[in-house]
Amino acid sequence: MIDPLLNKIIRPPLALAAKPLVRLGITANQVTVCGFVLGMMAVPAIIAEHFDLALILILLNRLSDGLDGAVARQTQTTDAGGFLDISLDFIFYSAIPFAFIVSHPEQNAIAGSLLMLSFTATGSCFLAFAIMASKHNIDNPQYPNKSMHYMGGLAEGFETIVVLCLFCLFPENFIPIALVYTAACMITAAVRIMTGYQTLNRLN
Repeated sequence: MIDPLLNKIIRPPLALAAKPLVRLGITANQVTVCGFVLGMMAVPAIIAEHFDLALILILLNRLSDGLDGAVARQTQTTDAGGFLDISLDFIFYSAIPFAFIVSHPEQNAIAGSLLMLSFTATGSCFLAFAIMASKHNIDNPQYPNKSMHYMGGLAEGFETIVVLCLFCLFPENFIPIALVYTAACMITAAVRIMTGYQTLNRLN
């Protein structure tokens, strides 16, 4: 919901942080993969109930997700890099609620599964519209530097990061947090489907 504004704020410091990485010859794809590995390490940390460690790993993953784009802009942006970035992001997002399900399946299974379902809903319509937007050359002025069309919504990247962090800060409240964010994601998916359909229908 506030991703466009947040991107404008954090882009300059990320650009500064990316410069030494570029000088060392570290590529954007290497940052992406490293960040993904760090993020996935949060899964066993959550299962073992080391929530402070999991929180740090999640934040490092999100920092890497910003740095890879900054490195790419200072070197070379590629469709392959954009594909890798978004693919690993979606895997990571679902891995965190999965970890909470595994840690306490009796109490977390339903809420966690609903949240993963809502992630599938938001992600599928997001990616489906991105394909159609590329086909029809639909502009995306809010995200001009992204490798694909980004549909906005109530639940976007920043909100998802906040929720994943809240899980680690307040693991005993996983269920209500998950259910509230499931509702936000479902609203986002519904709006994306309606606006996406209307936009594409006008082009026929």
